This record gives sequence, structure tokens and C-alpha cells, in this order.
Amino acid sequence: MKQFLSFVIKEAKHILRDKRTMLILFGMPVVLMFLFGFAITTDVKNVRTVVVTSQMDHQTQQAIERLAQSEYFLVTQTVNTPREAERLIRSQKADMALIAHTQPRPLPVLEGRGCAWQIMVDGSDPNMAQQWTTYAQAILTQPTSSKSYSRPTPVGEGPSVRLLYNPQMRSAYNFVPAIMGMLLMLICAMMTSISIVREKERGTMEVLLVSPVRPLMVIIAKAVPYLVLAFAILITILLMARFVLGVPLAGSLFWILAVSTLYILLALSLGLLISNVAQTQLVALLLSAMVLLMPVVMLSGMLFPVESMPTVLQWLSAIVPPRYYIQAMRKLMIMGVGIGDVAQEVTVLAAMTAILLAIALKKFKVRI
Repeated sequence: MKQFLSFVIKEAKHILRDKRTMLILFGMPVVLMFLFGFAITTDVKNVRTVVVTSQMDHQTQQAIERLAQSEYFLVTQTVNTPREAERLIRSQKADMALIAHTQPRPLPVLEGRGCAWQIMVDGSDPNMAQQWTTYAQAILTQPTSSKSYSRPTPVGEGPSVRLLYNPQMRSAYNFVPAIMGMLLMLICAMMTSISIVREKERGTMEVLLVSPVRPLMVIIAKAVPYLVLAFAILITILLMARFVLGVPLAGSLFWILAVSTLYILLALSLGLLISNVAQTQLVALLLSAMVLLMPVVMLSGMLFPVESMPTVLQWLSAIVPPRYYIQAMRKLMIMGVGIGDVAQEVTVLAAMTAILLAIALKKFKVRI
């Protein structure tokens, strides 16, 4: 046991002495959290809006004021004709234009004249255009006598719309579990594989394997420091999510950590498997990039819903481990469900861990 602990301490000191590794391990999570939390966001804010004033009455003016008072839209200009508004959108000086068409209200609604809105929007980004349109329609169609509109809700209120778990539609709620899945996979798998391959390149792996410690214990000793670092990174992400980005931890913290532990073991097993295949650090990096980075970003549901993908890509995403971890974390963190509601995801992760670990250890024994 003392020899095993000595190997663990040796590997930990080796990691701590490498300033570049430490910068990657702790700098990357912080940078990605800030990027996805504040810069790379799908939240609707400060949409540059042009108002066509050719047909404006008192009620129309009130609706425009409600829109301008919200944090979602910024009324930048007023123009006289829809053609001028379209010209501003084409020249990238505005994102959306509002055109009011007054028409009689049907009886027995309140007296006065109603207003039918035409929304002209830049559709070069279809997803954002749809969100802008939805937010604008919700604010413009709210009744004027219900309450103060200093901070209107993004999709309105009433029996027709009810948003659960994320009523403000903040993108950080979606990105934080995804970042956890990506970072833990990349750091654990990539760093573990590079660490073992580095020993092969330098010719020190043979020295370690002929030591009194069993070869399996050598590999475990090299993985333990990365397991501890992964927990430190996980805690850092959770603290930033809760106190910096305002993402709730609605579920049990114990089960969040338990499922994350299983996922970290899966990532370490995958790193061990990559280290058995690769003979140089460059090959290990390339394999990690091809096997981990692209599938995690494109097929895990991190950025794009799996249900919207073609059938073939949905089949491919079924073998991407971060998909199940991200789904489980969204349910545990955001929805606050119990462990029984993520049993399917946990079962798949456990099966993948067992298969990857068995294959990695078998190949490692053959090489020895």
C-alpha cells in the first residue's frame, strides 16, 4: 500500500509541477463557464428594433413603450415607411422592425381601435429570429390594464403558456450541464491518455512496470490524481454555476456527485483505452480530438437537440457517453428529479464504464 501511495504522490507532484497542465485543468473550465454563461448565449437581450410610425395611436404607443422598457428590446430608431425599416435591416443597423396596422376591435371588446402588428425580422439566424418574434408578440399582445410592464415576462402570462424549470428562458440553464459533460470527458480522458503515453515515449513505462508494484496498480496510481482533479473541477463548475451564473441546483447534491463520479470513471477508462492504442502524445491528442471533442460538441445534445438530428446521427449519438450524462445533469440540477428518474441514463453510463474498462485492461495486459 505504501508503494502504491508513493506512485500516487509521484504522479501528483509531476502534475503540479507542470504549470501548463495546471493552467489547462483549471483555466479552461473558468474560461468556458464565462464564455457560455455570458458571451455564447441564446438569451434575447438588446435586440435593435425600428418602429414604423405611419399608423400610430395611443394604444400603439403604449405597446411600443412596454417593449422599450423591457430588457429584451432596444428601440433605436423610428421611420415613416416599412421600406425604410427594411433598408435598415439590410444594412445591419437593426435586427427587427415593428409595423402597426390599426383596425377596428371586434365587439364586445373594450372601446377604441385595435392594432394588428407586422414584425419584420432578420432571418439569417432562424433560431434567434424565432425567439425575437415570440418575445415581441408576447409583450405587444399583453393587455394594457393588467399590471405594470416595467419588466415583462418573455413569453407572457396566462393559461396558454406555462414554462417549467426555466421561466426566464436563460441559456445558462442549458449550457452548464453541457459544459460539465464536455470538460470532465476531455480532462479525464485526454490527460490520462497523454500521461501514460508520455511514459512510453520517454521509456520510463518499462521501469515502472518492473517495479514491485503490480502493473494494474501503476495504472490506477496514475489515474487517481486526475480523479481528484476532476472532482476539484466539478466543484468549481458547480460553485460558478450557482453563484456566478445563477443556475439552480434543484436536485440532490449527493446524486449529482454520485452520477458525476460514475461519469469520471467512464472518462478515465476511455483515457486508458486511448493510451493503449497510441504510442506518442501527438497520436493521443489526435485520437482524443476525433473520438471526444467533435462527438461531444456535435452529437451529445450540448448545442443541438438530439431529437432534431437525422436518424443516422441519432443512432451515432447513442454511443456518445456525454449525451447521457448531460441529460441526467439537466434532470437532476434543473428539474430537481430523484435518482429514479435518471435510472436509464445511469444504467447506460454504468454499462459503458464496465465495457470500456474491461477492454482497456485486457489490451493493457496483452501489451505487458
